[in-house]
Amino acid sequence: MRRIQRAGALAEEYRYCEAIQRRFGKSYYFATRFFPLHLRPHVHALYAFVRVPDQWVDEPEQRRPSELERLIDLYERELRLALGGEWVPNPVLRAFAHTAREFAIPSQYMSDFLGAMRMDLRQTRYCTYVDLQGYMWGSAGVVGAMMLCLFRCHHEALLPYAVRMGEAMQMTNFLRDVGEDWRRGRLYLPQEDLERFGVSEEQVATGELSPPMVELLRYEIERTRNLYREAEVGIALLPRDVRYPVLLGSRLYARILHHIEANGYDVFRRRARTSTLEKLLIAWRCRQEV
Repeated sequence: MRRIQRAGALAEEYRYCEAIQRRFGKSYYFATRFFPLHLRPHVHALYAFVRVPDQWVDEPEQRRPSELERLIDLYERELRLALGGEWVPNPVLRAFAHTAREFAIPSQYMSDFLGAMRMDLRQTRYCTYVDLQGYMWGSAGVVGAMMLCLFRCHHEALLPYAVRMGEAMQMTNFLRDVGEDWRRGRLYLPQEDLERFGVSEEQVATGELSPPMVELLRYEIERTRNLYREAEVGIALLPRDVRYPVLLGSRLYARILHHIEANGYDVFRRRARTSTLEKLLIAWRCRQEV
Protein backbone atom coordinates (compact mmCIF):
# COMPACT_ATOMS: atom_id res chain seq x y z
CA MET A 1 0.00 0.00 0.00
CA ARG A 2 1.18 3.55 -0.70
CA ARG A 3 1.89 5.62 2.38
CA ILE A 4 1.07 9.30 2.85
CA GLN A 5 4.20 11.18 3.87
CA ARG A 6 3.62 14.85 3.12
CA ALA A 7 0.75 17.07 4.29
CA GLY A 8 1.00 19.06 1.06
CA ALA A 9 -0.04 15.98 -0.88
CA LEU A 10 -3.40 16.16 0.91
CA ALA A 11 -4.41 19.65 -0.23
CA GLU A 12 -7.08 18.25 -2.55
CA GLU A 13 -8.50 16.03 0.20
CA TYR A 14 -8.77 18.98 2.59
CA ARG A 15 -10.52 21.04 -0.07
CA TYR A 16 -12.96 18.17 -0.53
CA CYS A 17 -13.67 18.21 3.21
CA GLU A 18 -14.22 21.95 3.06
CA ALA A 19 -16.77 21.49 0.28
CA ILE A 20 -18.68 19.03 2.46
CA GLN A 21 -18.79 21.50 5.32
CA ARG A 22 -19.80 24.37 3.05
CA ARG A 23 -22.68 22.27 1.69
CA PHE A 24 -24.05 20.70 4.86
CA GLY A 25 -22.94 22.92 7.75
CA LYS A 26 -23.62 26.51 6.75
CA SER A 27 -23.52 27.94 10.28
CA TYR A 28 -20.48 25.85 11.18
CA TYR A 29 -18.76 26.87 7.96
CA PHE A 30 -19.43 30.56 8.55
CA ALA A 31 -17.82 30.33 12.02
CA THR A 32 -14.95 28.15 10.77
CA ARG A 33 -13.73 30.92 8.49
CA PHE A 34 -12.63 32.85 11.60
CA PHE A 35 -10.29 30.15 12.89
CA PRO A 36 -6.56 30.74 12.31
CA LEU A 37 -5.66 29.90 8.74
CA HIS A 38 -3.48 26.92 9.67
CA LEU A 39 -6.33 25.35 11.67
CA ARG A 40 -9.19 25.66 9.18
CA PRO A 41 -8.37 22.60 7.01
CA HIS A 42 -8.28 20.42 10.13
CA VAL A 43 -11.66 21.72 11.32
CA HIS A 44 -13.04 20.95 7.84
CA ALA A 45 -11.59 17.44 8.04
CA LEU A 46 -13.14 16.79 11.46
CA TYR A 47 -16.51 18.04 10.26
CA ALA A 48 -16.38 15.88 7.12
CA PHE A 49 -15.32 12.81 9.12
CA VAL A 50 -18.44 12.99 11.28
CA ARG A 51 -20.75 14.24 8.55
CA VAL A 52 -20.28 11.36 6.11
CA PRO A 53 -21.67 8.54 8.33
CA ASP A 54 -24.18 10.92 9.89
CA GLN A 55 -25.56 11.59 6.42
CA TRP A 56 -25.85 7.86 5.80
CA VAL A 57 -27.95 7.24 8.90
CA ASP A 58 -30.04 10.37 8.24
CA GLU A 59 -31.19 8.88 4.93
CA PRO A 60 -32.15 5.35 6.03
CA GLU A 61 -34.82 5.03 3.36
CA GLN A 62 -32.05 4.74 0.76
CA ARG A 63 -30.41 1.68 2.36
CA ARG A 64 -31.33 -1.16 4.68
CA PRO A 65 -29.96 -1.00 8.26
CA SER A 66 -27.75 -4.02 7.59
CA GLU A 67 -26.24 -2.25 4.58
CA LEU A 68 -25.67 0.92 6.61
CA GLU A 69 -23.98 -1.15 9.32
CA ARG A 70 -21.63 -2.61 6.72
CA LEU A 71 -20.85 0.87 5.39
CA ILE A 72 -19.95 2.10 8.87
CA ASP A 73 -17.84 -1.01 9.47
CA LEU A 74 -15.95 -0.40 6.22
CA TYR A 75 -15.53 3.28 7.13
CA GLU A 76 -14.00 2.26 10.45
CA ARG A 77 -11.68 -0.30 8.87
CA GLU A 78 -10.44 2.26 6.36
CA LEU A 79 -10.02 4.77 9.17
CA ARG A 80 -7.72 2.38 11.05
CA LEU A 81 -5.65 1.82 7.94
CA ALA A 82 -5.41 5.55 7.30
CA LEU A 83 -4.43 6.23 10.90
CA GLY A 84 -1.60 3.77 10.37
CA GLY A 85 -0.40 5.85 7.42
CA GLU A 86 -1.74 3.69 4.61
CA TRP A 87 -3.47 5.11 1.55
CA VAL A 88 -7.24 4.48 1.50
CA PRO A 89 -9.82 5.25 -1.22
CA ASN A 90 -11.88 7.67 0.89
CA PRO A 91 -10.50 11.25 0.61
CA VAL A 92 -12.23 12.31 3.84
CA LEU A 93 -10.44 9.59 5.78
CA ARG A 94 -7.11 10.45 4.16
CA ALA A 95 -7.44 14.03 5.37
CA PHE A 96 -8.92 13.26 8.77
CA ALA A 97 -6.32 10.58 9.55
CA HIS A 98 -3.56 13.11 8.89
CA THR A 99 -5.32 15.57 11.18
CA ALA A 100 -5.83 12.93 13.87
CA ARG A 101 -2.13 12.02 13.83
CA GLU A 102 -1.03 15.65 13.76
CA PHE A 103 -3.13 16.58 16.81
CA ALA A 104 -3.01 13.25 18.68
CA ILE A 105 -6.78 12.72 18.68
CA PRO A 106 -7.54 9.62 20.80
CA SER A 107 -8.86 6.76 18.70
CA GLN A 108 -11.45 6.06 21.40
CA TYR A 109 -13.24 9.28 20.44
CA MET A 110 -13.53 8.07 16.87
CA SER A 111 -14.82 4.66 18.01
CA ASP A 112 -17.35 6.29 20.33
CA PHE A 113 -18.65 8.46 17.49
CA LEU A 114 -19.07 5.54 15.11
CA GLY A 115 -20.72 3.59 17.92
CA ALA A 116 -23.32 6.35 18.20
CA MET A 117 -23.95 6.13 14.45
CA ARG A 118 -24.57 2.39 14.82
CA MET A 119 -26.89 3.12 17.75
CA ASP A 120 -29.04 5.23 15.41
CA LEU A 121 -29.66 2.09 13.37
CA ARG A 122 -30.98 0.17 16.38
CA GLN A 123 -32.39 2.60 18.93
CA THR A 124 -35.18 5.03 18.08
CA ARG A 125 -36.39 6.09 21.56
CA TYR A 126 -34.77 7.27 24.81
CA CYS A 127 -36.54 6.80 28.12
CA THR A 128 -34.78 9.57 30.06
CA TYR A 129 -32.58 12.57 29.38
CA VAL A 130 -29.71 10.71 31.05
CA ASP A 131 -30.17 7.94 28.46
CA LEU A 132 -30.11 10.55 25.71
CA GLN A 133 -26.90 12.03 27.14
CA GLY A 134 -25.26 8.64 26.70
CA TYR A 135 -26.05 8.80 23.00
CA MET A 136 -25.04 12.47 22.75
CA TRP A 137 -21.59 11.74 24.17
CA GLY A 138 -20.84 9.67 21.09
CA SER A 139 -22.73 11.77 18.56
CA ALA A 140 -21.66 15.23 19.74
CA GLY A 141 -19.66 15.30 22.99
CA VAL A 142 -16.68 13.57 21.42
CA VAL A 143 -16.74 16.12 18.60
CA GLY A 144 -16.23 18.85 21.18
CA ALA A 145 -13.47 16.78 22.75
CA MET A 146 -11.77 16.35 19.36
CA MET A 147 -11.98 20.09 18.78
CA LEU A 148 -10.01 20.59 21.99
CA CYS A 149 -7.32 18.38 20.48
CA LEU A 150 -7.18 20.69 17.46
CA PHE A 151 -6.78 23.64 19.84
CA ARG A 152 -3.97 21.71 21.60
CA CYS A 153 -5.66 22.28 24.94
CA HIS A 154 -7.27 18.93 25.64
CA HIS A 155 -7.35 18.48 29.41
CA GLU A 156 -9.86 17.58 32.09
CA ALA A 157 -10.69 21.15 33.07
CA LEU A 158 -12.00 22.01 29.60
CA LEU A 159 -13.62 18.72 28.65
CA PRO A 160 -16.95 19.29 30.49
CA TYR A 161 -17.45 22.61 28.67
CA ALA A 162 -16.71 21.04 25.29
CA VAL A 163 -19.15 18.21 26.00
CA ARG A 164 -21.84 20.70 27.04
CA MET A 165 -21.35 22.61 23.81
CA GLY A 166 -21.74 19.41 21.84
CA GLU A 167 -24.92 18.55 23.76
CA ALA A 168 -26.34 22.04 23.24
CA MET A 169 -25.81 21.89 19.49
CA GLN A 170 -27.14 18.34 19.29
CA MET A 171 -30.25 19.24 21.28
CA THR A 172 -30.75 22.19 18.93
CA ASN A 173 -30.66 19.76 16.01
CA PHE A 174 -33.14 17.46 17.74
CA LEU A 175 -35.58 20.31 18.38
CA ARG A 176 -35.30 21.76 14.88
CA ASP A 177 -35.72 18.34 13.27
CA VAL A 178 -38.50 16.73 15.34
CA GLY A 179 -40.66 16.28 12.26
CA GLU A 180 -37.84 15.07 10.01
CA ASP A 181 -36.58 12.62 12.62
CA TRP A 182 -40.09 11.25 13.12
CA ARG A 183 -40.33 10.53 9.41
CA ARG A 184 -37.05 8.63 9.77
CA GLY A 185 -38.63 6.57 12.54
CA ARG A 186 -36.80 8.31 15.40
CA LEU A 187 -37.85 10.42 18.36
CA TYR A 188 -35.07 12.00 20.39
CA LEU A 189 -37.28 13.86 22.87
CA PRO A 190 -37.04 11.80 26.08
CA GLN A 191 -40.07 9.67 26.85
CA GLU A 192 -40.10 10.96 30.43
CA ASP A 193 -40.59 14.51 29.09
CA LEU A 194 -43.44 13.50 26.81
CA GLU A 195 -45.17 11.86 29.77
CA ARG A 196 -44.52 14.85 32.02
CA PHE A 197 -46.26 17.24 29.61
CA GLY A 198 -48.93 14.80 28.46
CA VAL A 199 -47.75 14.57 24.85
CA SER A 200 -48.42 11.33 23.00
CA GLU A 201 -46.47 9.93 20.08
CA GLU A 202 -49.66 10.21 18.05
CA GLN A 203 -49.50 13.98 18.51
CA VAL A 204 -45.91 13.97 17.31
CA ALA A 205 -46.90 11.85 14.31
CA THR A 206 -49.63 14.29 13.28
CA GLY A 207 -47.60 17.39 14.12
CA GLU A 208 -50.30 18.66 16.45
CA LEU A 209 -49.22 21.93 18.06
CA SER A 210 -51.36 21.48 21.15
CA PRO A 211 -50.67 23.52 24.33
CA PRO A 212 -48.91 20.51 25.93
CA MET A 213 -46.70 20.13 22.84
CA VAL A 214 -45.76 23.82 22.94
CA GLU A 215 -44.98 23.58 26.66
CA LEU A 216 -42.78 20.55 26.01
CA LEU A 217 -40.84 22.39 23.34
CA ARG A 218 -40.47 25.45 25.58
CA TYR A 219 -39.06 23.24 28.29
CA GLU A 220 -36.54 21.60 25.95
CA ILE A 221 -35.51 24.97 24.48
CA GLU A 222 -34.82 26.37 27.95
CA ARG A 223 -32.83 23.26 28.85
CA THR A 224 -30.79 23.72 25.69
CA ARG A 225 -30.17 27.41 26.34
CA ASN A 226 -28.85 26.46 29.77
CA LEU A 227 -26.43 24.06 28.09
CA TYR A 228 -25.13 26.88 25.89
CA ARG A 229 -24.71 29.12 28.94
CA GLU A 230 -22.77 26.42 30.78
CA ALA A 231 -20.60 25.67 27.75
CA GLU A 232 -19.71 29.29 27.05
CA VAL A 233 -18.13 29.68 30.48
CA GLY A 234 -15.27 27.55 29.20
CA ILE A 235 -14.53 29.76 26.18
CA ALA A 236 -12.41 32.10 28.29
CA LEU A 237 -10.13 29.14 29.04
CA LEU A 238 -9.40 28.47 25.36
CA PRO A 239 -6.41 29.89 23.46
CA ARG A 240 -7.15 33.47 22.50
CA ASP A 241 -7.04 32.88 18.74
CA VAL A 242 -9.93 30.35 18.80
CA ARG A 243 -12.26 32.02 21.31
CA TYR A 244 -14.07 34.17 18.75
CA PRO A 245 -15.02 31.42 16.25
CA VAL A 246 -16.09 29.10 19.09
CA LEU A 247 -18.31 31.80 20.61
CA LEU A 248 -19.65 32.66 17.15
CA GLY A 249 -20.48 29.03 16.42
CA SER A 250 -22.29 28.78 19.73
CA ARG A 251 -24.35 31.93 19.17
CA LEU A 252 -25.20 31.08 15.56
CA TYR A 253 -26.50 27.67 16.50
CA ALA A 254 -28.33 28.93 19.56
CA ARG A 255 -30.12 31.40 17.29
CA ILE A 256 -31.98 28.46 15.75
CA LEU A 257 -33.89 28.15 19.03
CA HIS A 258 -35.15 31.71 18.56
CA HIS A 259 -36.44 30.81 15.11
CA ILE A 260 -38.26 27.76 16.45
CA GLU A 261 -40.09 30.14 18.77
CA ALA A 262 -40.65 32.68 15.99
CA ASN A 263 -42.18 29.88 13.88
CA GLY A 264 -44.76 29.28 16.58
CA TYR A 265 -42.93 26.10 17.69
CA ASP A 266 -43.85 24.42 14.42
CA VAL A 267 -40.98 21.94 14.18
CA PHE A 268 -43.04 19.73 11.87
CA ARG A 269 -43.65 21.90 8.81
CA ARG A 270 -41.24 24.85 9.09
CA ARG A 271 -37.45 24.65 9.28
CA ALA A 272 -35.78 27.11 11.64
CA ARG A 273 -32.79 28.80 10.03
CA THR A 274 -30.73 31.99 10.32
CA SER A 275 -30.32 34.46 7.47
CA THR A 276 -27.02 35.78 6.14
CA LEU A 277 -27.81 39.20 7.62
CA GLU A 278 -28.38 37.62 11.03
CA LYS A 279 -25.08 35.76 10.80
CA LEU A 280 -23.24 38.99 10.07
CA LEU A 281 -24.97 40.80 12.93
CA ILE A 282 -24.22 37.97 15.38
CA ALA A 283 -20.60 37.93 14.16
CA TRP A 284 -20.30 41.65 14.91
CA ARG A 285 -21.83 41.27 18.37
CA CYS A 286 -19.56 38.35 19.26
CA ARG A 287 -16.52 40.37 18.20
CA GLN A 288 -17.40 42.90 20.88
CA GLU A 289 -17.32 40.19 23.57
CA VAL A 290 -13.90 38.65 22.96
